[in-house]
Amino acid sequence: MKGWPWVRVGTLALLWGSTFLWIELALEALSPVQVTLSRCVLGSVTLLLACLGSGRRLPGDRVTWGHVVVAAFFCNALPFAMFSFGQQTIASGVAGVLNATTPLWSLVIGVIIGTERGVRPVRLAGLLLGFAGVVLIFAPWRTTGPVGWGALAIVAAAASYAVGFAYMGRHLVGKGTPTISLSAAQLLAATGLTALTLPAGGLAPVTVGPVTLAAVVILGVVATGVTFHLTYRSIAAEGATNTAAIGYLLPVVSVALGAAVLDEDLGLRVVVGMAIVLVGVALTRRRTREPAAPRHEEARR
Repeated sequence: MKGWPWVRVGTLALLWGSTFLWIELALEALSPVQVTLSRCVLGSVTLLLACLGSGRRLPGDRVTWGHVVVAAFFCNALPFAMFSFGQQTIASGVAGVLNATTPLWSLVIGVIIGTERGVRPVRLAGLLLGFAGVVLIFAPWRTTGPVGWGALAIVAAAASYAVGFAYMGRHLVGKGTPTISLSAAQLLAATGLTALTLPAGGLAPVTVGPVTLAAVVILGVVATGVTFHLTYRSIAAEGATNTAAIGYLLPVVSVALGAAVLDEDLGLRVVVGMAIVLVGVALTRRRTREPAAPRHEEARR
């Protein structure tokens, strides 16, 4: 079963990396608030149905729900909104590249809160190599754009993901509640939080064509609902920092999809950068021991 973690990683990276394409297409007809709310609604409905179908229930205690709301803000409501706002001026491929800074934020946070102790040189080298690949793809020395608020919003989203992952790993994962119940509850809480922002551009009438509708449905059901549950399982099985390291694979997916579907630029420099990113990810995922049994058991729920 040693190959299964890599299958989960590859699937999660593919689904997560495609998010930026669906956001770009959805923004052609919807406002950032509408995109954010629609993905939260569809994602929460998807996981609630999965939760019901598996015979699981949502958390029933106030303490867990309190942690769920905090995690929903940092891992869902805030970054989802930042991506939608940022991608109004930032290409989908570049958004995926900037999001790849999540592992660095996650490692820093892990060291600060004590969940990452004695980081081995090979993992540190992998993180730095992955960041170098991201820089090569982004090539800030070649252009003055994209910069500004759009880029800052994407970086803020990446940092928010790291905070959310760390919080979930410390307060929610491995506490006895099945991951499907936690992921469904968290997206439900994110829907409530995002609904509060509707007055900020979310009430305008829209005309949705078939392409936009398809993008919104895939974004909500697959790239949000399914992907978020896989993220929770990955945190349960391998920890917050290792899960965040998947972010280094996102530029490969987002840039490739942006080039193929949206005709965004893809040259030799970007391809080389992707290769460096892949090597960096491989190094960050090298382990010296297997995860504790309880985490594996929780991840299978």
